[in-house]
Amino acid sequence: MGVYMSQSAVLTEKRSTAFRQRTFQEAVEFEHKRQSLREERRRLEEEKIKFETEKKEFSIKKQIEDRRIEQEKQLFEMKWKLLESELKKLAAEKEEMEKQRKSYRRTGEQANRVEKRPSTVVRGELFFCGVTSKTALKKRYKDLIKIYHPDNVCGDKSTLQEINNEYEKLKVLYG
Repeated sequence: MGVYMSQSAVLTEKRSTAFRQRTFQEAVEFEHKRQSLREERRRLEEEKIKFETEKKEFSIKKQIEDRRIEQEKQLFEMKWKLLESELKKLAAEKEEMEKQRKSYRRTGEQANRVEKRPSTVVRGELFFCGVTSKTALKKRYKDLIKIYHPDNVCGDKSTLQEINNEYEKLKVLYG
């Protein structure tokens, strides 16, 4: 019975040693898993912080972009209103120029009838009636050039020459 017990004690000892080794191995594996989980958690926390920072930066950029778009929208509206008002002024000026042109033609026709001139060219001095300053002279000249330039539908080369000659004379006078 002594040998049997000693074999039983040896067997128990072997089992006990194997159990301790397995328990130790499991504890080591458990510690490795715990360590890797801690690393994973730390990495996720860093990613979370990085993501939050990117989110804040994006939000700031979005606000800036929204303000820029709003400013551009306001600028566009201002430009649009300015264009509309200038277009109305231009239409009114065009209408006024047409009236002046008709008046000049009538005046020229009357002058031609009186002088018995066969030409339909209006004398240059009639275009600059009422001009009293150099700036008014320039403005009137530019307006007349726009109307009587030969490239325009209503353009007339001889009338343009008359306008140019009279402008040169008046430019020296107001110079």
